[in-house]
Amino acid sequence: MKDIADIPALMAQIGDNAKAASAELAFAPPEAKRAALEAAADAVWSRRAEIIEANTKDLEFGQNKGLSDAMMDRLMLDEDRIQGIVTGLRTVAAQDDPVGEVLTEWDMPSGLNIRRVRTPLGVVGVIYESRPNVTADAGALCLKSGNAVILRGGSESFHSSGAIHACLVDGLKSVGLPEASIQLVPTRDRAAVQELLTMIDTVDVIVPRGGKGLVGLVQREARVPVFAHLEGIVHIYVDASADPKKAIDVVMNAKTRRTGICGAAECLLIHESLVDSIGAALIQMLIEAGVRVHADETLAKIEGTIAATSEDWGKEYLDMDIAAKVVPDVDGAVAHIRQHGSNHTDCILTEDDSTAARFFERLDSAILMRNASTQFADGGEFGMGAEIGIATGKMHARGPVGAAQLTSFKYLVEGDGTTRT
Repeated sequence: MKDIADIPALMAQIGDNAKAASAELAFAPPEAKRAALEAAADAVWSRRAEIIEANTKDLEFGQNKGLSDAMMDRLMLDEDRIQGIVTGLRTVAAQDDPVGEVLTEWDMPSGLNIRRVRTPLGVVGVIYESRPNVTADAGALCLKSGNAVILRGGSESFHSSGAIHACLVDGLKSVGLPEASIQLVPTRDRAAVQELLTMIDTVDVIVPRGGKGLVGLVQREARVPVFAHLEGIVHIYVDASADPKKAIDVVMNAKTRRTGICGAAECLLIHESLVDSIGAALIQMLIEAGVRVHADETLAKIEGTIAATSEDWGKEYLDMDIAAKVVPDVDGAVAHIRQHGSNHTDCILTEDDSTAARFFERLDSAILMRNASTQFADGGEFGMGAEIGIATGKMHARGPVGAAQLTSFKYLVEGDGTTRT
């Protein structure tokens, strides 16, 4: 890879190209967008050997960089994961096109007919770290919603992202849509990120997807509006009325299925009445599965635990670690989550409807779950086909950001020579 001497000029050109493409995409036929995504899915599968070869280079880069096992897992692609990318592309392709959807319509006494309809945001900048599948997810969702997208993948996934991006461009070309509809920044140079964050003339929104460092940088330095995707400090509260089997199944899956994703459980809260029963059993099973349990004073008496420090509360491990604490009741769990959570995803395990309702009412996380693994905190699992991220802010998009969440709206007003008195 050659160094690019003039990063500002490169990014300005990418921005101009994206803005021009977005003007065309705003009225692109739904059939063309669907066909482009289907063709991209075909290309990903037919070129899977190339993608895996590119991924091998990235894995070597990540190994040399000293990435953790969990981060290496996020980076790795094999045929099963590539099949997942293909499935995601096809699922997004098959969805109803959100652009032009009439959200509401009404008539005024003045004689005006007013419709509020979905319209694309314009140009979306997506800045993400290790996971190369985000290239396909973000590209597909932005295209479906009529937005041009500028993708800036992490340095670790540089080659994989490039190989997947080439397949998306194949899809665009196959139906005559502008190739600049989906652009990938062709450099690892971090100066490109700094430029992207300030391109107010050509970029309408930035979506950061990654760790606290990345999101913090974007929020501090962006002059373009941001859909925040903060840390996944995910809590599971095991209530006094929890079903033991459900609790074991859900907690083990939520922590160990994939530790490096933002929906992985990071803190286990246990009702004080369960310490010597379900609580102890859960802690032992986690330890036997290789999880390092950072326990409070009460749970630290269980053999194999590690004494928790203040830094363990509100920590996103993204690894085989979990914090564990005893709470007196659901209100104690809510208080802990309010203090240490990130408004991403939190879960209660209970058979008591009123307790579940109290948990749901008193917390304001983007996703709240009951008796289900937090690993379902994913746009694909919500029926969106894919997601750009989990937005934890409260403005515009919240929760999994799919195609519909990448639209705004405009008002279409019609009269018949109507004048105002």
